[in-house]
Amino acid sequence: MKIGIDSYCYHRYFGEVYPVQTTPGTTMTVEDFLDRTVELGADGVSLESCFLPSRDPRYLSELCGRLDEFKLERVYAWGHPNGLLGGKSPEAYDDMLQSLEQARMVKAEVMRVVGNNGRYRFDEHEKQIERLSGIFVKAVKEAERQGIRLAIENHQDFTLAELETLFENVASPYLGLTFDSGNCLRILDDPVKGLERLADKVYATHIKDIRLQKGMPANMWQFFACVPAGEGVVDLPRIVEILKDAGYRGLLTIEIDYLHSDYENDEDGVLAQSIENLRKLI
Repeated sequence: MKIGIDSYCYHRYFGEVYPVQTTPGTTMTVEDFLDRTVELGADGVSLESCFLPSRDPRYLSELCGRLDEFKLERVYAWGHPNGLLGGKSPEAYDDMLQSLEQARMVKAEVMRVVGNNGRYRFDEHEKQIERLSGIFVKAVKEAERQGIRLAIENHQDFTLAELETLFENVASPYLGLTFDSGNCLRILDDPVKGLERLADKVYATHIKDIRLQKGMPANMWQFFACVPAGEGVVDLPRIVEILKDAGYRGLLTIEIDYLHSDYENDEDGVLAQSIENLRKLI
């Protein structure tokens, strides 16, 4: 296993600032992100397609060349923020299929996808899983044609048990899991127990550690704020052990969304500490 960084860690610098966050006062390009990834000593990246300045083949070819130059492993990440809207958006489905071609252009072997968003997690789940099952039965055919595995994230929308039902319905090696350790706990889903059942379906990860944020209302997902990997309430030693035993050889990709106030918007510092802590685990 190697260590990666998801470009969403720097979402404030890419222009996406939550109402409860401050603007950083500066911006970042995708190229800046790749440079910083190398400086921090990570081995790969998950590239959020929403932050790419272009999906033009020429730009993607240049981006691929830069990734190759830095010898960075890569995941192409599609679906922020609402993904397939629980199977209700034909437009999102079309965009997901088109993104497979873009993932191929940057030589990604895995594309992270999203079924829904946490804000809709109280919608009827059984119907959503049924709709998504039908969608992915079709989508995996195109994924296989492109030679890219789809990896659906537990995006504060579904439990791992619900995604297990989805995998059983689709029954294809071209659909697996982007396992997000922090998102499990944000919907009171046990990440260890779920991972023990689905470790062989993990194609990508979001290694996200969290701690309760004082002063934040408990009904807001930011109540579970990000801290350096290995310094929160997520049992990362056990998670790494499960993935290792299952033969996972992909990236342990660090993701930060809402940073705990103890770290004063220091994404770089949290990432550096996370990488150090994960190196010790693997």
